[in-house]
Amino acid sequence: MDFALTEEQRRLVHLVRELGRERFAPRAHRYDAEASFPFENYADLREAGLLGLTIPKRHGGLGADYATYALVSAELGRWCGATALTFNMHACTMLWSSQMADDLPMSDEDRALHERRRARLYDRVVQDGALFAQPFSEPDSAAAAGQAPFGTTARKVEGGWRVNGVKHFASLSGAADYYGLLCTEDRPDAAPSVKDTLYLAVRADAPGAEIFGTWDPLGMRGTVSRSLSFTDVFVGDDDMVMPRGLYYQAAVRWPHMFMTLCPTYLGIAQAAFDFTVAYLRGDAPGAAGRSLRKSPTKQLAVGEMRVKLEQARALFAHAIAEARLDAPKESRLRAYATQYTVMEHANDICRLAVRTCGGRSIMKALPLERLYRDSRCGSLMLPWTAEICIERLGRESLYEPGERD
Repeated sequence: MDFALTEEQRRLVHLVRELGRERFAPRAHRYDAEASFPFENYADLREAGLLGLTIPKRHGGLGADYATYALVSAELGRWCGATALTFNMHACTMLWSSQMADDLPMSDEDRALHERRRARLYDRVVQDGALFAQPFSEPDSAAAAGQAPFGTTARKVEGGWRVNGVKHFASLSGAADYYGLLCTEDRPDAAPSVKDTLYLAVRADAPGAEIFGTWDPLGMRGTVSRSLSFTDVFVGDDDMVMPRGLYYQAAVRWPHMFMTLCPTYLGIAQAAFDFTVAYLRGDAPGAAGRSLRKSPTKQLAVGEMRVKLEQARALFAHAIAEARLDAPKESRLRAYATQYTVMEHANDICRLAVRTCGGRSIMKALPLERLYRDSRCGSLMLPWTAEICIERLGRESLYEPGERD
């Protein structure tokens, strides 16, 4: 990636590039083949201080803002998609509770309480090296799409909450120390509402928290996204990641918070393009030699891949630069367009790469078939699947808020 970066952004991207090239890429095949979690990669991220990427500097982190996180994540996606996608869950737990929470209105009392609680959360990461997951999906996908309350509930009890429910596709299951759990407050005096969404940090070893199900998917196999069940799990008041009502505010007023899966797939698209160029030039291991690059057909394919990559990169750069509280309608629609374009173009670039590199590229000894499988998963990921993004783009272009036919 060669966006116009600040000095700090360049330093962080270079750090991830070195880790990725030297360590993450050589390990990616094994994690994919075994459907095993990239523990070694996380040991490297922890040693480099990157688990604190989006934790404010005053709390011992690196203080990366939204755009900086997105650039780092895209670079990480070039080398190991599963590591980048799971790192998103951890980094965004810190980002939502820091930059986004700071942007939103709170009473002085709530802000002081949140500051105390998140200092404790950040210490777990900075001092103890804790890893946070962010289980989002449930058996009823309407909740993860923002169209219904989460089925996982939290009932207020003395000193905290009692949590019950099930999460599916819970990345980092068995690897995370904490699950940043989105759930609905179970209020005896009111029907479940999306406005009552809570964000709680649940210890992975808490009594009543269990992992179940198998994990043998098409792609993103190293995310190890099994299912979780919570049965009367106690969560203390001080383990609230965001104050009551704040997640709903963020979901409405900070829409780019749901675009953070996008960088992983831009990185995958870049990796597929890079491999194709190296392969056709005879520079990649297993390549047939330089003669392939002389083919006009292959030159045309690489040109088409380059156009799609540049389109995705340009939209991505524009979108992350304008991510902010209360972004105007055009920025929100551009975020949908960015998510759709990156997710769809990533798979299309991988498709062209496989076709252009030829039969050898489907062998598991080369990374392209893994990139192809990983890229296909992007358009399916809630809350902004490709279908949701394209539908919202059409509807919100045609209707202003409150308009009906």
